[in-house]
Amino acid sequence: MCSYILSVDQSTQGTKGLLFDKNGKMLARADRQHRQMINQKGWVEHDPKEILKNTILVCKDVIEKAGIDSREIQAMGISNQRETAVAWNRETGEPIYNAIVWQCARARQICDTHKEEAEEIRLKTGLRLSPYFPASKFEWLMRYVPEGEKLAQQGKLALGTIDSWLVYSLSQEKSFQTDYSNASRTQLFHIKDLCWDRELCRSFRIPENALPEVSMSDSCFGVTDLSGVLKKKIPIMGVIGDSHGALFGQNCLQKGQLKATYGTGSSVMMNLGDQPLITDAGIVTSLAWGRNQKVQYVLEGNLNYTGAVVRWMKEIGLIQKERESGELAAKANRQDRTYFIPAFTGLGAPYWDADATGLMTGITRTTGKNELVKACLESIAYQITDLIGLMRQESGDEIRDIKVDGGPTANAYLMQFQSDLSEAVLRIPELEELSAMGAAYLAGISAGIYDEKQIFEHICYKEYHPKMEKETVNMLKAGWQRAIGQVLAHGGRQEDVYGA
Repeated sequence: MCSYILSVDQSTQGTKGLLFDKNGKMLARADRQHRQMINQKGWVEHDPKEILKNTILVCKDVIEKAGIDSREIQAMGISNQRETAVAWNRETGEPIYNAIVWQCARARQICDTHKEEAEEIRLKTGLRLSPYFPASKFEWLMRYVPEGEKLAQQGKLALGTIDSWLVYSLSQEKSFQTDYSNASRTQLFHIKDLCWDRELCRSFRIPENALPEVSMSDSCFGVTDLSGVLKKKIPIMGVIGDSHGALFGQNCLQKGQLKATYGTGSSVMMNLGDQPLITDAGIVTSLAWGRNQKVQYVLEGNLNYTGAVVRWMKEIGLIQKERESGELAAKANRQDRTYFIPAFTGLGAPYWDADATGLMTGITRTTGKNELVKACLESIAYQITDLIGLMRQESGDEIRDIKVDGGPTANAYLMQFQSDLSEAVLRIPELEELSAMGAAYLAGISAGIYDEKQIFEHICYKEYHPKMEKETVNMLKAGWQRAIGQVLAHGGRQEDVYGA
């Protein structure tokens, strides 16, 4: 009898269902998009019930596509978009409001009321005070959604991230759990004491009994038949945030290993091992995962708009198809020094300026469509390089090898430029969806289907090596820093993230 692992990757733009065989190779994949609800204020929301429906449907789709008997599926793993906040009634399972997406900055003013606590928050949670994280989003829900306070008083309120919503909704036990990776991104979890921080919960007006139980990432989170899609119940044996899942899928299990995930936004993450490193340099510290009753930590920098920049170019008519971006950028004048800062909803790491807005600068009379596309595309690599530079500086590691994943890694122009700027070899696995693979491998190892020492051996990589002269690299980085200086609020301060 064959053994399969089912994996769900619930991401910002849509939901993917993937099936992996007993050797860890992907058999099939199915995708469904969900609505991006953005109002005139720039608030970004998703419908939790639509996400749940799509999760079940992609599982059904991928099983049919692979043509397997669902009774041969042994376990399920889930990776998820992080920092997106969901509130629901634990008794009825009904959401009380749309999910507030990680990109949404509506809680900026709430964060302003916590400025005096910013250092305490950073030291406890490893995170910079920001509306990016769920704590202030949860407080917004408690303040402005009347049912939130009512359910909290009745002990029926559930506040969680997408993983908790899916585990609760899919599991027959109505299990209300999260894992260490997701908990560490809420800005309410003490990453050294490994528990919800009572003082922070009180400060953000969050009742502790409304938060999920925090479990090891390789725990059993309940059993499910996916609303009848499966012919037998299977355990949910792995839950992990998408960027952490990609780190796991890239086999970055040892201290000092680094990966960059390109998606709607991006995450650059370095494994710190079993000891946290709290830094005030603009990058944050989180938990990588909890496995075998132990935790590992990571340094991470998060960017709001990377792959989304390419989608934006298509939306405004600068390109017709997303794959055009690399082709047009390659035709641009190499001497053009136009820079684009995609601060659509402020700047994330390492600047953390929620007031920043986007900017196109350096335009001259010879700047044309190709040069604009080039500037937009290259902004992705510049942002990633900012974070890699800081991680080199803070960790003391040279970082000459970077594993990368996500849809934009198919763009050859972007990948070569990224290798040049980062002054490192980029290694791209043949499978793009590393978050889903990481969740599948985590679940498969936990279920005893995969051998951790062998499961990563079959992965093949494509490599990009640096070609650009050091002098040119330094000149380009200096131009980017000048552009960043024009964008930053409060007098246009400029920070040198390369340690020069």
